Amino acid sequence: MPTPDLITYASFVTEHDNEITAVATVVIAVVLAQLVDRALLRRARALSEVVAGRELSAVANTRVRLVRRLIFAVIILLGISLALAQFPAVKKVATGILASSAVLGLVVGFAARQTLANGIAGVLLAITQPIRIGDLVTFEEETGEVEDVRLTYTYIRLDDGSRLIVPNERLAQSPIFNHTVVDPRVQVEISVWLPPGGDATRALELLSEDEGTEAGVAEVDKEGIRIVVTTWATNPRARGGEASRLRKESLQRLRDASLSSVDAT
Repeated sequence: MPTPDLITYASFVTEHDNEITAVATVVIAVVLAQLVDRALLRRARALSEVVAGRELSAVANTRVRLVRRLIFAVIILLGISLALAQFPAVKKVATGILASSAVLGLVVGFAARQTLANGIAGVLLAITQPIRIGDLVTFEEETGEVEDVRLTYTYIRLDDGSRLIVPNERLAQSPIFNHTVVDPRVQVEISVWLPPGGDATRALELLSEDEGTEAGVAEVDKEGIRIVVTTWATNPRARGGEASRLRKESLQRLRDASLSSVDAT
């Protein structure tokens, strides 16, 4: 004979069958999306190691992220749709909506035109690759490293550590200066100053001694002589450290040669 607790449990399940099924469907969709996402990531890394013998390139990494997010979003949307389909009232509304799908499409398209435009632009950015994850770019006078290209927004990490979040539609429509799209190296430039009348010729010789380092006189005024020293960093993330090293060594060489430098930038 069933116990009262068992009868109560069975009654609860019967009364809330649709709600339980809907919740279970959403949970399964989330778990499935996570599993598929991880499987795609593992597969991409394995193929990269087999083919290239190294980690994913910037191009491949950008495209793989887009594909993963698209598939993740589709699975979640399907799960939510199946969950809502468990309720008769929702089915009835959905039937009416499908009957007037043309009107609904116009309404939804108008309301979500900006989101749709950003999403389409995100797909185009991932396919055409004007920017890639890890590239150093300048957008509207802001320079930073592309940290992530998502479906609707692109995240750019600026030199001060803050993030510039740009809608993908704006990136697709505006000029972008990509410093590393061809060569991953980044030019590093610093300035050192000599006092008025300083020996610029000797300073240029000292500051150009290292291979790959160049120096030139940028300007001469009553404040002194500004010398620009340039070299190359292997990637955008090495810019700050390379600039600091170059500035320190340049100032030290000028001091050792008794060429007083009043400033460095």
